[in-house]
Amino acid sequence: MAVSTMDSETTRTPKPGDALKKGGSSLLPDGILGATLGSHGKHYVCGSMAAFTNILLTFPVQKVLFRQQLHGVLVTEAVQQLQRDGLRNLYRGLLPPLLQKSTTVAIMFGLYEDFSRVLQNHVCSSGMPELVTRSFAAALAGTTEAIFTPFERVQTLLQDHRHHGRFNNTAHTFRTLLTEYGVRECYRGLVPVLLRNGPSNVLFFGLRGPIKELLPEANNKASHLVNDFVCGGVLGAALGIMFYPLNVVKARAQSQVGGAFQPCRKVLLTVWRERGGSVVMLFRGAHLNYHRSLISWGIINATYELLLKLL
Repeated sequence: MAVSTMDSETTRTPKPGDALKKGGSSLLPDGILGATLGSHGKHYVCGSMAAFTNILLTFPVQKVLFRQQLHGVLVTEAVQQLQRDGLRNLYRGLLPPLLQKSTTVAIMFGLYEDFSRVLQNHVCSSGMPELVTRSFAAALAGTTEAIFTPFERVQTLLQDHRHHGRFNNTAHTFRTLLTEYGVRECYRGLVPVLLRNGPSNVLFFGLRGPIKELLPEANNKASHLVNDFVCGGVLGAALGIMFYPLNVVKARAQSQVGGAFQPCRKVLLTVWRERGGSVVMLFRGAHLNYHRSLISWGIINATYELLLKLL
């Protein structure tokens, strides 16, 4: 997948948030919160609030998807598993993704802007294309997000019904992992997270502007919101399919408690053999992931851009 050019300040693709601006000023009045946070801090707040909104709305779908990734079952069987678990367990494991996503998406958008600004300030005289600096900034932001892998780790354990009797809640799971196994156990599955985060960030930020430019021109706030939703949703869905096997490997690795750490390649081969060497089985749940990502990243991107304008 090619990334559109961002060669110079005059020819580069406009940022999605620039669309509602004329003459360098927003069509909406600057809010008190926006003035307090400053031009850079608000990217972190908007990213965090966008992720928080998305998780609350899509968590049950994510839970169905997780069961498919872990067990390779059909969506009907995954739903039946959740029904057998009961309504009280439907939102079991919600706190880790709320904390993790709210933090990592804030870092994703905020650090991307910060790294881009710092890199451009330092290399502006070297003639390095903006495409390179922004891609590097996106990769750095994605790599930094991996610090919060323990939240994904705990979410995996709380969503896996095989561990329902062992782990009570988020705090208990963290405490058990730390006291019985140490910090290293919290980072089980780190390699697939790193392999996923950096490249997906580069593609997301590199293609977000160009894709929005291909959409019908927006002339009001509602149409801008729709375009931001479509742009984020299409990108999120495509990247979700592209990196789906890494999420399968992550889910399998993080469902294990204790024991040796298996290399990413070995875990993938194990899942591959268990599912009969079938690509279709390896991608089981990918169709649901596509629709979940379409909605999730549509919500995140649209909410982020809306809040950015309001602040």
